Amino acid sequence: MQKLSNKQKLCLIIIIAAVAVILQYACGYPLLAQILVTVVGAVVALSMFIGMVKSIRTGDYGVDLLAILAVVATLAVSEYWAAMVILVMLTGGDALEDYAAKKANTELKTLLDNTPQTAHVVKDGTTIDVGVKEVPVGADVIVKPGEIIPLDGKVITGQSDLDESSLTGESRPVSKIPGDQVMSGSVNGANSITIRVTKLAKDSQYQQLVKLVKTAESSPAHFVRLADHYAVPFTIVAIVIALAAWWWSGNPVRIAEVLVVASPCPLILAAPIAMVSGMSRASRNGIVVKTGTVLEKLANAKTGAFDKTGTITNGQLEVGQVIVAPNTKFTSEEVLKLTASAESESSHILARSLINYAKKQSIKLSPVKELQELTGKGITARVDDHQLKIGKLTFVDPAGKQELLPYTAVYIAIDGQYAGAVTFVDHVRPEARRTMDELRKMGVTNLMMLTGDQASFAKEVAKQVGISDVKTNLLPQGKIAALKAIPLDQHPVFMVGDGVNDAPSFVTADVGIAMGAHGATAASESASVVIIRDDLSRIAKIVEISQDTIKIAKQAVLIGIAICTILMLIACTGILPAFVGAMFQEVIDTVSILWALKARKIKLD
Repeated sequence: MQKLSNKQKLCLIIIIAAVAVILQYACGYPLLAQILVTVVGAVVALSMFIGMVKSIRTGDYGVDLLAILAVVATLAVSEYWAAMVILVMLTGGDALEDYAAKKANTELKTLLDNTPQTAHVVKDGTTIDVGVKEVPVGADVIVKPGEIIPLDGKVITGQSDLDESSLTGESRPVSKIPGDQVMSGSVNGANSITIRVTKLAKDSQYQQLVKLVKTAESSPAHFVRLADHYAVPFTIVAIVIALAAWWWSGNPVRIAEVLVVASPCPLILAAPIAMVSGMSRASRNGIVVKTGTVLEKLANAKTGAFDKTGTITNGQLEVGQVIVAPNTKFTSEEVLKLTASAESESSHILARSLINYAKKQSIKLSPVKELQELTGKGITARVDDHQLKIGKLTFVDPAGKQELLPYTAVYIAIDGQYAGAVTFVDHVRPEARRTMDELRKMGVTNLMMLTGDQASFAKEVAKQVGISDVKTNLLPQGKIAALKAIPLDQHPVFMVGDGVNDAPSFVTADVGIAMGAHGATAASESASVVIIRDDLSRIAKIVEISQDTIKIAKQAVLIGIAICTILMLIACTGILPAFVGAMFQEVIDTVSILWALKARKIKLD
């Protein structure tokens, strides 16, 4: 029975119940019906007992003991139809819980699919495609424009800007020249480069991400389900009442009569139905919750950890300001026009942001002549009879008279004279500060930022949104270490991010939340919550939904327990036969279910 899914178990129990009914009432073989139900009940009880022992060994406990006692007691006193009703309710509850906890079993699929499979290896003056696993250390590999770096290595020829955001979370392109190290998983820019392999595929940075996710998944944080909190005291009370009824009456049937009405169906049904309702409400708010247990964790969350780029910020570099040199004769508008015009023919990653900004300022771009791109340095061009040099400060001002700005920037020289710079910033989401304030009001008092960015800009962003705990320059391993260092009294912890580099952190934290609006698929697959709308305030909304859901679930469970307790006291007197008591469970279940369904409609959003 343990190898069957809960849905299969439910179908099997219903079929057996139907066969038993036919045997007793249509064929006139009540003994065969009793034997069939007894054997099936014994098998299910044994299967549950084995599962319960395994759970206890791992430190878990739940509602299984009371369910086992109810089945065994009813079978022992030949109340086999009561046992069958209990079995239907138990397997039905388990099947419903599975439905409420649909898991994405392909957390690593996208990550693995994106792993480079081949490399362009230079051998004897020719280029051949070789599987990355076959590429030895020391081999020379050509990486074409737009391709993913297949292995860790060192640039030996060529210059290009690399997008390392999937690894470090930082949106700014990183310029690589001969001698610089490159990490597998980075995306090459507009120029071909040749790298010399320094690590085998199995040791590469991208494969380390996969290993980190697998390792973190194999040791998930321990968490006790809502129903389990009530299981032990409720079980003790039920057993005490059952034994007291037997002692008082001297009739062992009273044990079965009491335990039947004490079977933990409200605990098994109410919480999962409330979870399904809460997940439905979350879905209407643009939030996908993959498991019901996630709602329990978020409802009690004490710590929220956030990536910076693409999470607290928009993740897209935009023009910050146009800085004009004091001794230039050009205005800021003229510098912007000339620079944007020249960049309109450039393939540089920042050119798009610059051109879009100029268009928003209603600046009409001029035609470009004599454009030349110098890889790793910048461009030269002639625009409106002016000779321009645009790019790195060392290229524009080789004499070193100007100071390097503490921002991402392109520098401009016009007709041989330094004219200024255009800076680029990654803007903080407008809803970020409000989101942090709302989270604190809901009990998430420990807010922290974990980022691969440098300290200066990261701390400025954190200050804007009201986060004081900032950890910078972190690779995925560093984020995992920071999450593991959070004290137990500050758990549950949720981690919010949007990149592949956040995937290991998601499965290390109690809850991983992916900002998946822009298709961060690998991150979304590894997360237990995915925000479909590009809106950080959804984080506060899912915490609010979780708290509402768990409140309703607790109420539904407690109502069911209260009714069960009243019926147990009535059953002590012997006026409630076991089968009738089992049927009363339907009433208790109905009340608990109706109350749990409130979680779907409460505070309509």
